[in-house]
Amino acid sequence: MNIWIAIGVTVLGCYAVKLAGLLVPAGALERPLVRRLAALLPVALLAALTAQQTFADGQALVLDARAVGLAAAAVALMLRAPFLVVVGAAVVVTAGVRALGG
Repeated sequence: MNIWIAIGVTVLGCYAVKLAGLLVPAGALERPLVRRLAALLPVALLAALTAQQTFADGQALVLDARAVGLAAAAVALMLRAPFLVVVGAAVVVTAGVRALGG
């Protein structure tokens, strides 16, 4: 039964956040600081998610094939490769390191 309470609280919280976003006046959203934050926040969240998924395993910090794949993707980005090439490079390098026992 506790799981349903958690689900209900989460649903209500999500609805409240959505409603709060709709109630913000349009003038407040047009401020330069808010516009800059709105542009940078998704990048910061994606970077944090990538770091967490790459370097964490539960509560432990790990350096494994995922880190090497991320490095390969970073090199491909610095070479201005297209997005699919970046993803492909990360996949191939990660799979290769895992296949070699890394």
